Amino acid sequence: MRASLDNLVNPTIDKLSKVLQLEAARGYDNRAVFGGLERLMESWEPEALESGLPAELPELVISRLKDYPQLTPASRAEVLKGIWKRLFQQYPELRDRFPGTAGTAAETEIKPQPVEAEQPAELESGSEDPGLAELENGAEDPALAEPAELEASAEDPALSEPASLDTPLTSVAGIGPKSGKTLQKLGLETLEDLFWHLPRRYDDYSQMKTINRLWFGEEVTIIGTVEQISVRTVRGGKLKLVEARIGDGTGSIGVTWFNQAWIANRLGPGEVVVLSGRVEQYLGKLTMNGPEWEPLEAEQVHTNRIVPVYPLTAGITAKWLRRVINSVVTRLASRVPDPIPAPMLGEANLPPLGTALRQVHFPDSWEQLKRAQQRLAFDELLYLQLGVLRQKQGWAKLAAEPLEVGSEWLPRFLSNLPFQLTAAQAEALRQVIHDLAQPHPMNRLLQGDVGSGKTVIAAAAIGIAGFHAAQSALMTPTSILAEQHYATLRELLPAAAGIPADRIRLLLGSTPESDKARIRHELESGEVLLVIGTHALLEDPVSFSNLGLAVIDEQHRFGVTQRAALRSKGAAPHLMVMTATPIPRSLALTLYGDLDLTLIDEFPPNRLPIETRVLRPIERARAHSFIRGQLELGRQAYIIYPLVEGSEHVQAKAAVDEHQKLQESVFPEYRLGLLHGRLPPEEKEQVMEAFRAGELAALVSTSVIEVGIDVPNASTILIEGANRFGLAQLHQFRGRVGRGPHPSYCLLIPQTESETENARLQALEQTGDGFKLAELDLEQRGAGDLFGTRQSGFELRAARLTDIRLIEKARNHAASLFERDPQLESPEHQALALAVDRFWSNGKGEIS
Repeated sequence: MRASLDNLVNPTIDKLSKVLQLEAARGYDNRAVFGGLERLMESWEPEALESGLPAELPELVISRLKDYPQLTPASRAEVLKGIWKRLFQQYPELRDRFPGTAGTAAETEIKPQPVEAEQPAELESGSEDPGLAELENGAEDPALAEPAELEASAEDPALSEPASLDTPLTSVAGIGPKSGKTLQKLGLETLEDLFWHLPRRYDDYSQMKTINRLWFGEEVTIIGTVEQISVRTVRGGKLKLVEARIGDGTGSIGVTWFNQAWIANRLGPGEVVVLSGRVEQYLGKLTMNGPEWEPLEAEQVHTNRIVPVYPLTAGITAKWLRRVINSVVTRLASRVPDPIPAPMLGEANLPPLGTALRQVHFPDSWEQLKRAQQRLAFDELLYLQLGVLRQKQGWAKLAAEPLEVGSEWLPRFLSNLPFQLTAAQAEALRQVIHDLAQPHPMNRLLQGDVGSGKTVIAAAAIGIAGFHAAQSALMTPTSILAEQHYATLRELLPAAAGIPADRIRLLLGSTPESDKARIRHELESGEVLLVIGTHALLEDPVSFSNLGLAVIDEQHRFGVTQRAALRSKGAAPHLMVMTATPIPRSLALTLYGDLDLTLIDEFPPNRLPIETRVLRPIERARAHSFIRGQLELGRQAYIIYPLVEGSEHVQAKAAVDEHQKLQESVFPEYRLGLLHGRLPPEEKEQVMEAFRAGELAALVSTSVIEVGIDVPNASTILIEGANRFGLAQLHQFRGRVGRGPHPSYCLLIPQTESETENARLQALEQTGDGFKLAELDLEQRGAGDLFGTRQSGFELRAARLTDIRLIEKARNHAASLFERDPQLESPEHQALALAVDRFWSNGKGEIS
């Protein structure tokens, strides 16, 4: 039966559809989500499988998007059109919800560009683009010469004048309309586009060797004379095979090229040639198959050097693009104005921009390449940090209602708490009280590991806002987390802060429309002092009488636009964002330099360390026996699975199937609950309430319990298929236990025996330090998992957020410069100011 958009599959399909629609609206720039569409798939796949989608659909989407970053906008459009076509086949209702996608505007507006006559169409050996057509026998090879327009180029006017990055490529001498149109397929229209079309990898052909010293498997360059060359047909006449023997006086080697018969017309016996490629072996003899080659007298762009390999698209060959970029970079890179002042370059020990651009495209050595990459990355990180410092200064200039409290308020709040604050919580609360009393908006990031006690700090801020009759909004990424906060704060705030429970509301996507209308009216009238909810808070009908405080929990799960939308519900509300994902300090100060950072690095005294063990799959019965022992002591347990239901396409255990087995065969005398994302919201809440009340001995669940579950009596969590989860997610799972006075345990069982040595699982077993785990997760998986779509306001093309040392260098220079010239008004900083504006030009003016 075909699934409907009205059923429980809705959120997963809807999420994917909206992302694809946004990607098309952005012109297929792979920035609809931070990290690109391929990064989104890491979180979307388990959601899709959990929601009950047939496994072949996620597999299709993931396979289509695997190489998405390497494609050009035109090729990306074709990929997304294919995905839309499959979605429309299975969910025809989407056609009405997402007009202008595949099947409508996309098919008429976005078509593959025809291959132009000037473009080479040969399939190079090892070509990055499988869509390139093969040359027929005897076809000419335009890639061996400069593009026609480059050959007939006029002289560059005013060679000594600066080159503007906004210069259209068609205005560059040697690139005419045809070449310009071809380059547009790669999204290259200006000098800036071409200079920052960086190689995706490099092949090292710089090692020159004689033939008698060659070894199987090495990448080398040789110079030799063509001793003989011929062409013959293979595979029933379908392919042309060029066979040559090249000698250099020390020996000879056989060389072959498939479907490039024109090479035999270019190379004759006695001609000296440079070859670069991998040494292979056939019938016991060394050979080279499809090597790069150039005549000895030519400038060596493709051989005998470290050769750049660029992202391509259909109809563009590596050789042609390499020649075009080499021509432009050689002539114009040195003429691009350097925005970084010379004194700063000297202090940072970085090369000039022109040198860096030449070396990053055509490096003379690996060392020169490394220095060039560092220079370009430094620039981006410097622009990033200057931008966040500027934004912080801008927020400080805004006027906000000061929310001060008298000396008697804090003692009354603290005395009505059911626990005593730790020293770290007390310091965090002091900072928040100070911020709220200022005549400009608070802008604070509250960072603390799982269970460190962030919610009570948010509760105090909400209480202070309520004391002034100002409203507060607390936004969470999931309904379960929102419901948890709702229950906690309705219990905490009436006694501690004097906010009645009947002035606190919960607003979710699943809230009945009649209740939503009532809550919206109460918010507009000011009757409600605190509303807790998910993305439903961002809906247009939701407006506030006097929004004084916005609190965003698990902030890394929200995009720039969503955070800005919540802030826009008030004039200039105070802002507190919270995260349980530990962020290395240097990285936090760079990415969140516009926020004041507060770290809660101390656990409440009743928080016991959680003992963690990685078990082999054959030890599953041992794990069940251990859980039974805990249940006999009156404790409760979680058992986590990566899937909702089993699939023949995915070899992983599933919650629904395993719940039945566990209930009937393993723990028949205990009552086990089942929780997953496909359950209706009211049923989820019933299951959770039964577990909190102790009516369920164990809860079998999917990743839906990652955040927002607080059951002090739960002492054990067993995570099946643990290798399928990320390190940060596993750490969040582990934080579901250890919240009471009992010793607590986390058991990890991977899918296979070999995965027992998984580095993430071993790290989790060895430490409970969230910061150490965050560092490892950053190294292994990149910053995308940590920071969601935070960077959607800008693009990092050279910098890596894992390069902490370079981040610190850029941050120190930015801070020093900002202290001396915050507006970058000095004459020597004019070019830098323009570069910073250019870097942020695609942003929303709001990055927190």
